[in-house]
Parts: sequence; structure tokens; C-alpha cells
Amino acid sequence: MAVAWDTPFESPRQAVRLDAIGGRYDPWLLGVSIALACFGVVMVASSSIAIGEGLGVGPFHFLEKHLVFLGAGIVLAGWVMRTELKPVEQAGQWLLLACFVLLLLVFVPGIGVSVNGARRWLNFGLSNFQAVEAVKLLYIVWLASYLKRYSEDVTATWPAMLKPLGVAGAMVVLLLLQPDFGSSSLLLAITAGMLVLGGVNMPRLFGPVLVALPLLAVVAIAEPYRYQRLTTFLDPWADPFNSGYQLTNALMAVGRGEWFGVGLGASVQKLAYLPEAHTDFILAVIAEELGFVGVCAVIAAYALLVGRAFLVGLRCVEMRRHFAGYCAFGIALWIALQSFVSIGVNLGLLPTKGLTLPLVSSGGSSVLMTCAALGLLLRISYELDRAQRQVARLRGDAAAGADAGGAQ
Repeated sequence: MAVAWDTPFESPRQAVRLDAIGGRYDPWLLGVSIALACFGVVMVASSSIAIGEGLGVGPFHFLEKHLVFLGAGIVLAGWVMRTELKPVEQAGQWLLLACFVLLLLVFVPGIGVSVNGARRWLNFGLSNFQAVEAVKLLYIVWLASYLKRYSEDVTATWPAMLKPLGVAGAMVVLLLLQPDFGSSSLLLAITAGMLVLGGVNMPRLFGPVLVALPLLAVVAIAEPYRYQRLTTFLDPWADPFNSGYQLTNALMAVGRGEWFGVGLGASVQKLAYLPEAHTDFILAVIAEELGFVGVCAVIAAYALLVGRAFLVGLRCVEMRRHFAGYCAFGIALWIALQSFVSIGVNLGLLPTKGLTLPLVSSGGSSVLMTCAALGLLLRISYELDRAQRQVARLRGDAAAGADAGGAQ
């Protein structure tokens, strides 16, 4: 029997049937995320054994720590994957407030922790947590909700466009006080990218960008250590035992790997030569042990992850699910930019920034929040697939109703 759309007693049953339709998580996003996480466990184990023994904490100390944070990240990702997007969108203003609270807490004595002269960590008792890692995700969610609410204004008016830039600028000031120039640049790049994808008027955006770039350049060279990093990466061999020590050892590791590497676990540079071999410079160990082919495989995995995230975001926007789409765009920009900078630093193409390779490098805060971001991305893909199935069911029922009406 055909379903009559204009019959009031039939429409509730139709709604129940639509609500009962579930979705599925994007298999490409899920698969590449699992692959990168597993690969990260292997490479953290390989790169950190000598470091753990050298520090006297045991050969598997950093691997065990990485596994604990990865396990916590998987639990957090699972919780996010089961959370509807609507309440997340409605909490946007509170998430923005949380961003500023986290960035200010690092300056509170007893809560903020200073490591190597930088106040970037919060003392959570069992472990320190880098506040900016949570800020990245929370800020992306707030900006996505803002772009959805003021999409037309952002395109047409100055105040609507300048507000997120002002918010980003305030966060950058707090980050530079820590100091954390790498995360500051990343946050600004994510903001600009999301505004462009959100439909901002490009000529209008050029004005703030032209003002911000010289200011960033001044900040970059104001501190002697930042200026030294900028000059060192241009010619690290000029001072290979001092300012160029990290980069020269990274380049030697990359060169030694050649096409197929020296074999998993056989790296020499990780044996107390290459600093931060399990965190910032883990790609150099990958290059030495797995060679050019291994590095290309890692880059291809990130390209697949980012490309799929952008595709999910585009499909969300096409279905007028703008908040979900902008969240997907923001997460894609975050992972793309951070992995690009980390890879560029390891290959000597960019100055040292101290950014980890997402999901692969050891680093509790980064692993935890990257898992949460991927959980949100998978939730977006789930709700997109559910909406597509519901639309397909509606069209199928409408077609069936039209056929039955014609037969009558």
C-alpha cells in the first residue's frame, strides 16, 4: 500500500522509520587512522629504546607511556564518536571560554609547569598536559559554529570577519608569552583557511593578512634563539656541533636510509646522536630505517587522511550541514599543516618548530587530542552517511508513492 505524504496519521510512522536509519563511519578515515596509530607504536618503540636507557628509566618507558596515552585517546575518541553533533555545536561559546582558561592556567603557579624555559604544560598529577593541544580542537569547533551562525555576515561585512581574527590574535598573544611560536603560526593558518573555506571575501581578508605577516616576521626574529633557527636551517653544516646539531644529524639519518632504509630498528642516529628522536624528529628515524619508500608511504597516508576529511567536509556543506563541514575542514587543515611542518623540519626544508607528527610521534597531549579530533571527524562521517541514507529513503518512498498514485 502506498504511503500518503499528506495523511497526518501516516507521517509519524514515516518519521520513526527515518529516525531508525543508522549510519556508518567512513571506512577510509577509520582505516588510515588505525594504520597511522599502529605504525606510531612501532616507530616509538624503535626510536625510544636508546633514549630510555640513556635516561635510566628503562628501554620501554616511552613506549609504555605512549601506549597509555594512545589507549586513553581511543577511549576519548570512542566517546566523541557516540556524541551527537548538535549539543557540541550549541556548546561553542563555552568551548571558546575553555580555550582562554587553558591558555591562562599555564601561568598559574602550581598548575602551570615550566620545561626548558617554556610554560606550556599543566600539571595533572600523573602527567603534564600541553594546553595548546586541547585549544586547537576546541577552537576549531567554536570557529565552525561561528561560521555557520554568521556565514552571510562573514562574507559581506568587516566586523563579522574580524571577530574570529581578533579571537585568534588574542590566543596568539597568550601563546607567544609561553612562548610557542609554532602553535601560534598553526592557529593563525587554521583560522585563515577556515575563513576562506567558509566563504569570506578574499580581497577583504588580504588586508589583515598583509598586516599580520610583517608582525609575525618581527616576532620570529625578535628572540635570538628564533633568529638562530631561521638562519641555521639555511646552512646547518656551518655549525654542525652547536646550532646545527639537530638538523645535521636528522639529514644524516635521512641520507643514510637511501631508498629502502637500513632496516627496522637498525638506526644509528637514534643512539644518542639525534635529539628528540622519538618526538619531533621521528620522521628522520623513519627515513633511516625504512628509506625513501617508507617516507613516501607515511606522506601518502597523511594525504589520504586529509583528502578524505576534506571530501567529507565538502559533502556535508553540499547537504547544508555547515557546522559538520566546517569542523571537518578545520581538522583536515590542522592535521595537514602540522604534518607538513613536521616533515619539512625533518627534511631540512623548514626551521625547527617543535611540532610532533600526528599519531606517530611520542607525546601524550598530542596523541590524546589527535585521537579526539579523529573521533569527531568519524562522528561527522557517521551523521553524513545517516543523512544520505535518510534522503535516499525519502526519495525512494516519494517515488513509490508517485508510482502508486499514477497506477490508481
